[in-house]
Amino acid sequence: MSLEKKLRARAEATDSLLCVGLDPVEGGELAAWGINIISQTHPYVCAFKPNLAFYEAQGQQGLAALEATLEYLRAEHPDIPIIGDAKRGDIGSTSEAHARYLFDHFGFDAVTLNPYLGYDSLAPFIEREDKGSIIVCRTSNPGADEFQMLEVEGTPLWERILAVVAEQWNTRGNCSAVIGATRPDDLRRARKIVGPEMIFLVPGVGAQGGDVEAVVRAGVGEKAGNTSAFGNLVINSSRGITNSPDPSRTAEKLRNQIKEATPTVRRERPL
Repeated sequence: MSLEKKLRARAEATDSLLCVGLDPVEGGELAAWGINIISQTHPYVCAFKPNLAFYEAQGQQGLAALEATLEYLRAEHPDIPIIGDAKRGDIGSTSEAHARYLFDHFGFDAVTLNPYLGYDSLAPFIEREDKGSIIVCRTSNPGADEFQMLEVEGTPLWERILAVVAEQWNTRGNCSAVIGATRPDDLRRARKIVGPEMIFLVPGVGAQGGDVEAVVRAGVGEKAGNTSAFGNLVINSSRGITNSPDPSRTAEKLRNQIKEATPTVRRERPL
């Protein structure tokens, strides 16, 4: 099943656009930590997003913990998409190796990718029709404007990248985009560029300060209240949920906030 179909099916089943990011802190038993978070929050999510950097930083122990976490997730909740937050993007055989490592070894349903080196650097990922390629376009970090707002023929670079992804790279229907939650005006612009169907991964809600209602209104789009487009937004929260005293309750509350902000046509089911 493609990422799009798997993600939309999970979103419909849980009536949720919430993704929980797994960013473990150093120390402790990482696999047990991840499994605990998953067991508490899975009823309220459409996806999980392990951040590879936090696991890789702890060497072989961290990678073993990531493998154990993914094995548990696939065994207990095979319907939940798993997004590897890797932000890879290199040339030739290096990119091919990254794709094998992330898709074949870890088994991620999708990974985040950097487009700076152009299409050939991401081709080994995008050409995998059964997997999702989530291209970094517009981010929330303070230094993002240094390059992302440079004008290319009168258009900000990030908009140019997004348009290329949508119009040229997405021939297999497996490309999506990262658009930060703290810039709702840009999120609204992004939705106008690509239309209602393309999936956006939106990090930055919670600890980074993204406003839930503003994100949903801007990112879902006017026509995406229809069931055919539901699931076009994946709103990620990491530390805001995982560091809370009660991750289950926090995830449920955020899922419900997101649902309340979606178009009224999606308000058929009770919370």
